[in-house]
Amino acid sequence: MNRAGSEKAVMKVIVISGSMGAGKTTVMAEASDLLAAHHIVHAAIDLDTLGVAFLPDGSSTALMYRNLAAVWANFARAGVDRLLLAEAVEHRSELERIRMAVPGASITVCRLTAGIETLRQRITLREPGMLQEKFTARAEELNALLDGAQVEDFCLQNERRPVTEVARELLVRAGWLPT
Repeated sequence: MNRAGSEKAVMKVIVISGSMGAGKTTVMAEASDLLAAHHIVHAAIDLDTLGVAFLPDGSSTALMYRNLAAVWANFARAGVDRLLLAEAVEHRSELERIRMAVPGASITVCRLTAGIETLRQRITLREPGMLQEKFTARAEELNALLDGAQVEDFCLQNERRPVTEVARELLVRAGWLPT
């Protein structure tokens, strides 16, 4: 219920999508800092971190969305009504899963883009371990999937630009900050 008691509250959600290495987590963190500087109550979640697990049946995706629902319930009880969510959205069905985990969600999807060489360089720096080659290959595959899915409301180029500039544009285009 909203304050008038007649409707369900709207939870504003910006999903920051993009291939591996596009800068989803970095832009999300900077957008969170900008919102905090403007005293705007919000939460920020990197969805991948809620699903890091090795399960015998490989069902970590379902667990990730259950974890999102549990964490979001805590934020909502604390009065949070805006959520920055970093997640590569490969299919429209994932938006419905987010809506189920965040009841009343009004979702805006922003896709971050960068050239394949930039994606590879970022992954190489970020992922020095045994899965680096797999993740680097996945970046190009994921980029193609996202091109085909076209789930985003708008795209932002995130290459050779200051992160604060990208994050501010994200928040302005989503209507969370004035121009």
